[in-house]
Amino acid sequence: MKIVLLGAPGAGKGTQAQKLVEEYGVAHISTGDLLRAAVKAQSELGVKAKEYMDAGKLVPDELVIGLVKERLAKDDAQIGFILDGFPRNTAQAAVLDTELAEMGVALDGALLVDVAFDVIVKRLSSRRTCRSCGYTAGPTVTVCPRCGGEMYQRDDDKPETIQKRLDTYQAQTEPLIEYYDGKGILIKVDGDRPVDEVYVDVKKELGL
Repeated sequence: MKIVLLGAPGAGKGTQAQKLVEEYGVAHISTGDLLRAAVKAQSELGVKAKEYMDAGKLVPDELVIGLVKERLAKDDAQIGFILDGFPRNTAQAAVLDTELAEMGVALDGALLVDVAFDVIVKRLSSRRTCRSCGYTAGPTVTVCPRCGGEMYQRDDDKPETIQKRLDTYQAQTEPLIEYYDGKGILIKVDGDRPVDEVYVDVKKELGL
């Protein structure tokens, strides 16, 4: 299983990735996690990335690709991998294809967890988060059942913020969906269902 994971913020793709990792032991490669780990470790790529991050700039594609290549060389990624958060656009996708080809690796598919934007806005804007431990629940939960902390609505979960994030996603990622569809490896599943139903479909579409 060597896949790119696609889907809007709040579509539930991270949940599906975690279930695949737990069942099949593949590597879940999140570029956000890679960047944070590289900065913390003060690796050569991490130090360079930190300069851009501290300046509020996007980390250049070549640095991100370098981190991804390092991660793909590790043992667990030989079983399989799920790329989450990369590529973000068609230019990055083309570079990724080239780098993977040089490593003798080909993607099995690009998995799109598809959810209508109005459903995502409703889903995320109803979410409440614990100030103390980060537990998330619906709008009716006012006290965290895990630690007793206060539940509140994050700025990221307010409808106007969600819409901006979705607009950015649409501008950047819609062409990416077309890119993988054109290569014949796009796999689309309906994410507007219970998590376990979606997961059954994901496994079926991936031939697992």
